[in-house]
Amino acid sequence: MKQIQAVHSEDFKSYDTEKIRERFLLDDLKATDKANFVYSHYDRMITGLITPVNSVVDLGNYDILRADYFLERRELGVINVGGAGTIVTDGTSYDLNKKDCLYLGKGVKDVKFSSKDGSNPAVFYALSAPAHTSYPTTFASHADVFSADLGAVETANQRTISRYIHKDGIQSCQLVMGLTSLATGSIWNTIPPHTHDRRMEVYFYFDVEADQRVIHFMGQPQQTRHIVMANHEAVLSPSWSIHSGAGTKNYSFIWGMAGENLDYADMDTFAVGELR
Repeated sequence: MKQIQAVHSEDFKSYDTEKIRERFLLDDLKATDKANFVYSHYDRMITGLITPVNSVVDLGNYDILRADYFLERRELGVINVGGAGTIVTDGTSYDLNKKDCLYLGKGVKDVKFSSKDGSNPAVFYALSAPAHTSYPTTFASHADVFSADLGAVETANQRTISRYIHKDGIQSCQLVMGLTSLATGSIWNTIPPHTHDRRMEVYFYFDVEADQRVIHFMGQPQQTRHIVMANHEAVLSPSWSIHSGAGTKNYSFIWGMAGENLDYADMDTFAVGELR
């Protein structure tokens, strides 16, 4: 499992394009028929992508966890962004269509991922954070979770935000997770810009067409940088960094956080005019 260490905000100011991509971009998650995971030292978040095409994929164990099994001291949130798939947890089967979510609590031992049709495979995006207690494995369909329409056509950020794992939804120790889909003609996400002093965040972009890109903005509000991202790539956002994006066409993304609380609204906002 690849590891990424934390970066100081002052050091970040001197980074060039290559170093920003090396330290924050997760672009090697696409290999099929295996679990592709990256271990981040930001709140010990693990980010991964599992695309079963020809075989069932097990949630394995890794030396870095120093555990008897992956979820011995962790929790896991999974959202499917591909074709229909199935997750089997300790013998119980859950079918996930596109944008459905499954939360797996601390103590789940045996986890298997598969696709209904290898020609249109499931693409399971997963986030895992340390957990101090056990919450029950919980399924949520995209149609049943809390959703809100925000933004406007005039500001090119008309979007629908769906919340899955949060203090008023699926219960967890510290994981918060949901997704945002932009309407046709809208390209801007996460307005107003903000940081989370008490949490880190990961963005995973999907439904980005092959010839399109998302320009993801990060850094301190007065010292912004950008990183160009393609489909099925993720980016780490430290607590000191904003996290906004503008695409060459509309797209969707999954947001996930870990840290001190489960309050979706715990953020420090900045006016667009403050950005530099």
